[in-house]
This record gives sequence, structure tokens and C-alpha cells, in this order.
Amino acid sequence: MDFDFSDDQLQLREAVRRWVHKAYPFERRRTAAAAGGFERATWAELAELGLCGLTVAEAHGGLGLGAVEAMVVQEELGRGLVLEPLAQAYIAAAVLQAHAPAALQQQWLPRLASGEALLVLAHVERGLRHRLGAVATQAVPNGAGWLLSGGKSLVPAGDCADAFLVPAQTPQGLALFLVPRDAAGVQTRAYPTQDGSRAAEVGFAQTPAQLLSPDGQAALEWAADVGIAAACAEGVGVMEQTLAYTLDYLNTRQQFGVPISSFQALRHRVADMKMQLELARSMSYYASLKLGAPADERRQALARAKVQLGQSMRFVGQQAVQLHGGIGVTDEYLISHCFKKLTQLELSLGDTLHHLGEVSARMRESAGVFA
Repeated sequence: MDFDFSDDQLQLREAVRRWVHKAYPFERRRTAAAAGGFERATWAELAELGLCGLTVAEAHGGLGLGAVEAMVVQEELGRGLVLEPLAQAYIAAAVLQAHAPAALQQQWLPRLASGEALLVLAHVERGLRHRLGAVATQAVPNGAGWLLSGGKSLVPAGDCADAFLVPAQTPQGLALFLVPRDAAGVQTRAYPTQDGSRAAEVGFAQTPAQLLSPDGQAALEWAADVGIAAACAEGVGVMEQTLAYTLDYLNTRQQFGVPISSFQALRHRVADMKMQLELARSMSYYASLKLGAPADERRQALARAKVQLGQSMRFVGQQAVQLHGGIGVTDEYLISHCFKKLTQLELSLGDTLHHLGEVSARMRESAGVFA
């Protein structure tokens, strides 16, 4: 198989890398985090680059590109530790185009592609431990529409979003709904997350909602898998930058009159970090390429990828902090922000242990050592 990127994909990578280097230095990120963790100005710049509509069909004003291009973009945003949740645009575009009726697509996809609207997935509930189908939020019919009651946690930029994709239980089973943020009964409480980005608790009290898909389980699994692939790619970018900063520090810091990069024990640890990065990169490619597979195969592949990425992100982050010594945990030093981002990505959309259980549950009997 040919795993080389096309010229267009390489140009896309270079364009995003240039923007990160010139327009999103660490000081801008620090200022954005102190101001709340989300900036509409930055979101508008991403939209100007065409990134908000990257995977939106051309008929709705997007670029009509695919999972590999989204992966390339997420890697570069990860290298820059960009706070804005661009992955949510990919999730919303994927779900709307695969599951929503034509009227909803026409209403929201052009606004999503232009960056005018931010749609985010609001699916996490307290105590559910990453189980997608175990949803307590309730939806009841109300004439031609629906009314939602319940609450969601850790909603990315929840108080800044224009609409939410919300799974809820109906008398017929789990369904997925679209809820504008300005709908009656919506309450938000925002807070910073450990990596400096922004999230919110979102409550619904008899809130009017539009039915996006009656097959909520399939739509939610699709949304989660797109999000996992994006998180994997972003994690690869963060690990690349983490390794680069660590190498720079080891080549600069001296003991006994020589750079500590000359110490064999430290070189071995860096080699292990590089190996974990490359393992993660290959599984990130695997995850993005498997998004087009049948649902069962896709779910298993994304769980496998998240297990490897979780292990790699934890290892690379911890080793980087250790190799930097005491300054590795200080807020003033960039490596601590890389570590926090890697830790948060490892816990997002199911942590490593959760996905290890998913992989185990989906293994065939013939794959076991006792078969």
C-alpha cells in the first residue's frame, strides 16, 4: 500500500503549519487560556483557511475533503497546542452528512463550513464511564418536535457553541437531537479544563429540540469514532512537539561540562519516546483509514488505535517531564502544557482501559491464546 501523502495533502499541512508558526505562538495560547480558553477570532482564522469546512461537502460550501486531510490538519494543530476544538467541526459535519435529514443539513452545514456556527457534541454524563449508550437525558414528543430534559458534562466550548448534538432516550430508544444554544431551557456553566481549553456543564429543562437521527446509537458511535481519529492525530502532533522540545533541552542543558544528551541512559529514554511516537503515528493512520469501514470493523479499529495512543501519550508525556527535571512541571515552561494536553487527550472519548475492554470484547474466539 502507498502511505505517501499527495501533493495537495502536503500543501495543506504546510499551510496549517505556517499559520501555527506565525499566528499562534505560545504567548497567544497563554493569553487565550487566561481569557477562558476559546477565542472567536481564532475560530474565524481557522475558517478563513477553510478548515471549518474541510470535510463538508462542496454542495454545502465546504471543501469536500476526507479523513486523511482532517488527520493532517489535526496533527499540525496538535504541534501548536491550539485550544480551539476544530475536531468538533469534523464530528458535526460527519454526523449531519451521514444521519441528518436534508432540511437540517441545509440549515446548518453551510454555517458550519463558513465558521459562522460552532456545533459541538454534548454526550458525556456524570457516572457513565465512557459508555455511549447509557444515557439518562430524556426526550418526549411535543407536537411535531421534541422536548429534552437532562444534563451533559465536559461539553467543549459549551457556552460559546451555537448548537449541540445531544443523545437522549425516547420511548423508542436512543436518538440524537440538535439543540440550538439559545433554545428555551438551556443553561450553561463554563470552566477551564486542565490543558487551558474551555468546557461547560449544559442543562436542558423541557428544551425544544430537532430530531437528527432516530438511530441514536449508530449516530453517536459514528460521532465518537470521528472524534477518536481526530484526537489520535492531534496526539501525534503534540508528541512530535514534546519530543522536539525535549531534544532541544537535552542538547542545551549541561552537566560535568558536556550536554546531558551525551549520557547513554538519557539517549535510551529518548529512543523509547521516539518508538512510542512512531507506534502512535501508525495507529493514527490506521484509525483515519478505517473510518470508511463497516461499523463493527470501524469500532474495533478505533478502539485499538485509542489503546495505543493512550499508552504512547502517557509514556511520552511522563518521560518528557522526567527528562526536564523540576522545570518540567512549571506553568512557565511549555513542556508542562504538552503533558497536560496529552493527559487530557488520553482521557477523551474513552480512556485507555475503557478501549482495552472494547478491544477485548470484540475479539473473536479464534484469536484467543486458548483457541
